[in-house]
Amino acid sequence: MTRYLITGAAGMLGQDLQRALAGRDVTALTRADLDITDQDAVTRAVEGYDVVLNAAAYTAVDNAETDEDAAYAINATGTANLARAAAAAGAKFVQYSTDYVFQGNASEPYDEDAPRDPLNAYGRTKAAGEEQALEVHPDGTYVLRTAWLYGAGGPNFAKTMVKLAGSHPEITVVDDQLGQPTYTRDLAEQTVRLLDAEAPAGIYHATNSGECTWFDFAREIFRLSGNDPERVKPTDSASFVRPAARPAYSVLGHRRWAEAGVPEMRPWLEALETAAEDGVLTETW
Repeated sequence: MTRYLITGAAGMLGQDLQRALAGRDVTALTRADLDITDQDAVTRAVEGYDVVLNAAAYTAVDNAETDEDAAYAINATGTANLARAAAAAGAKFVQYSTDYVFQGNASEPYDEDAPRDPLNAYGRTKAAGEEQALEVHPDGTYVLRTAWLYGAGGPNFAKTMVKLAGSHPEITVVDDQLGQPTYTRDLAEQTVRLLDAEAPAGIYHATNSGECTWFDFAREIFRLSGNDPERVKPTDSASFVRPAARPAYSVLGHRRWAEAGVPEMRPWLEALETAAEDGVLTETW
């Protein structure tokens, strides 16, 4: 029987990975259970497993601008530690990455083979994690780049919008950044499909299909949570400056799914409708 190890198991994606792998031989480790920056601890933890799924990450994008060393320790060094241990154990290694490894100035979806060109500190640390994992375990590393995650298990944009709907008559949301909202339940289930298909290792773009702006996304969240979408007003990025630059265009292409014989993930709006049915669009964290 295949044995699975999940790191970062308490996070939003980690929780959905546990649900997607329910009924299988799974060990779920939280940050308190395993410090992925400790190579010796990681090597001991990974021994005996067939698949290692790394849902642990430093995701505070703005904080990374002034705390890049801490972000690098988790997103790059920690990732390499896990990949190295997986290689030694003969295990597959799944690393979740981000659209932020790209500059965000393209005009068509980024291909999986497009050169990395990160825009900010967070993106640099995630790009380094990809590179190091693929270098130390090239035959067994699966890099799944994703974006705009939301789900049941933690704070995220969708839940924030619902919370604001209950406290603000109107809100403004940027309408000049394009991307792909991705439901963590879909991402977890797609990961399992990829592994079950015995697909080749390498880079895959694991986002729900289609594209929209944050403004479009917010309006649909309002609609599906029973709020008036007309209460969401558009603004531009120049009016909403944050410490870390955000890519203007984060749409990822899905070419490699067809090559692997696995259907790409469903449209983002269909996924959001399912999330609403699942109770994700609530005020509670």
